[in-house]
Amino acid sequence: MTLTLLGLGPGAIDDLTRKAWRVLKEAKTVYLRTTQHGCVPCLPQTGATYHSFDEIYEKTDQFEEVYATIVSRVLEAAQIGDVVYAVPGDPLVGESTVTQLLTAAKSANIPVEIVNGISFVEPMLALIGVDALDGLQIFDGIDLAAMHHPPLNPDFPALIGQVYSRDVASNLKLTLMNQYPDDFPVMLIHAAGTDSAVVENIPLHEIDHSTQIKHTTSLYLPALGAMSSFEQFQEIIAHLRAPEGCPWDQKQTHESLRQFLLEETYEVLEAIENDDPKALYEELGDLLLQIVLHTQIAIDEGEFYMSDVLRSVNHKMIRRHPHVWGSVDVNGDSEQVVANWETLKKQEHAEKGIQRESILDGVPKALPALQQAFQYQAKAAKYGFDWESIAPVKAKILEEMGEIESAPDDEERKKEIGDLLFAVVNWARWLKIEPETALRDSSARFYRRFRFIEKSLATDGKSMSDSTLIEMDALWDEAKRQGL
Repeated sequence: MTLTLLGLGPGAIDDLTRKAWRVLKEAKTVYLRTTQHGCVPCLPQTGATYHSFDEIYEKTDQFEEVYATIVSRVLEAAQIGDVVYAVPGDPLVGESTVTQLLTAAKSANIPVEIVNGISFVEPMLALIGVDALDGLQIFDGIDLAAMHHPPLNPDFPALIGQVYSRDVASNLKLTLMNQYPDDFPVMLIHAAGTDSAVVENIPLHEIDHSTQIKHTTSLYLPALGAMSSFEQFQEIIAHLRAPEGCPWDQKQTHESLRQFLLEETYEVLEAIENDDPKALYEELGDLLLQIVLHTQIAIDEGEFYMSDVLRSVNHKMIRRHPHVWGSVDVNGDSEQVVANWETLKKQEHAEKGIQRESILDGVPKALPALQQAFQYQAKAAKYGFDWESIAPVKAKILEEMGEIESAPDDEERKKEIGDLLFAVVNWARWLKIEPETALRDSSARFYRRFRFIEKSLATDGKSMSDSTLIEMDALWDEAKRQGL
């Protein structure tokens, strides 16, 4: 009682191995995953009974159901006597039924023999002249088509099999275009290993327009290159920290880099405020540099790896989105999403033994003052510590202004100015305005208008020190009229 998993090669009978021919010639029961394969009509007919699963493919378009049925029938037959299960290509290249059969046979204590064949990979590489050892990545097109972002390193080429229909190609291109340009040149490879093989050069966004797509179609994706991968970035940072790297990078610590992390964060914010996409991707790169550099320092110190960082945040995002990766229904309510997030955070903290003395302790102490005040107030309001209407919020501002006026000394005035700012932040919260952004916008307007005054005076051959306040006020009003 043996289950033999046999590869039929890419299609032509000349590519069937001598061992496979011998096994088929001596077999009594052979199951073919499909008869839609070039060498099937030429297989030895010396007493073996051939069965196929083509009718299952015709009855359902759900591959999970097809594969489950195939595995069940082959396993049932193998429990009675010797069985050969023959598949296109090689049994262990792109054959989901084979991997499932290996697991099932092991559980059932059924001996398994594997007869290798030429996979779809070798003839495809021959058609396009590519060496697989140059970092070639191999993926199942059906799996990629179900994703939202491709798990590919864009600095290396990829071969994607099972692009058997235009529907699969359509979903696949959407996944790939989350990383590659729409017009990125790719190759559709049809019927590799047969006399009718065709290589179709085509832009990525047009792959589902091809009329030649069929069950033997695969996609070749060249390297995007130009050092576009996260892995290449990690290599660069690791090199900088290595003994032969950069002396400055080598001596950095988590503490020494703190100021740069803040600076790069603010530069990202500035790019966003300027609505400058080019500056934004450059500044995001600089911010990412800080994250990767901190992680490399941790690797060098034996603290953790990048895989720990990614694993932690991946699990966290899935865990805190049960409405996406679970059964929780939020009915499209974003506020319910936030409430669930906070509840899950509390559960996680409890599991980790994290105890906070105050509900405000979750607000970072290093936040900018306006943002910190805003978050303190928002946190307290969630627990009912808030005014019932906006009227007393505004009254509090007038009260604080009066206390500034009556303050007996500079130290007390400083305190009351702080209270006034805190009250103004509260008013902004009631108006659903984020005060940090509002103040930054005001500062940006001040800069533009003040620069207008400087330029206008310079045009007239004057400087700020040569001008009166009345002249500068008039130019300020003009700047406002121009929308600056």
